[in-house]
Amino acid sequence: MDTAKFWAAFTVGVLAGAAVALICAPQSGAKTRKQLKRRLDDATDYVKDVGGDLGDRAGDAVNRGRDVVDDLVSSAQKAAQNAAKRVGDMV
Repeated sequence: MDTAKFWAAFTVGVLAGAAVALICAPQSGAKTRKQLKRRLDDATDYVKDVGGDLGDRAGDAVNRGRDVVDDLVSSAQKAAQNAAKRVGDMV
């Protein structure tokens, strides 16, 4: 299971557990609904933060990958130029 699926399932489990706990608590319905809304808002903010962090990390990884590819292409071009120069010097 990849990390994103794990955290998604974990978050759903936490929300379900919190909802059951609040519903079973001995308090008024209005207070319970307020608590559910507040916790859902908190969970939504948390998921957005985590999603944003994952997106940022993915973007950083893509940029690092591009840098590596650019370096490899540059090295290959230099090697090809050096090889062509040596062949030209031999002729």
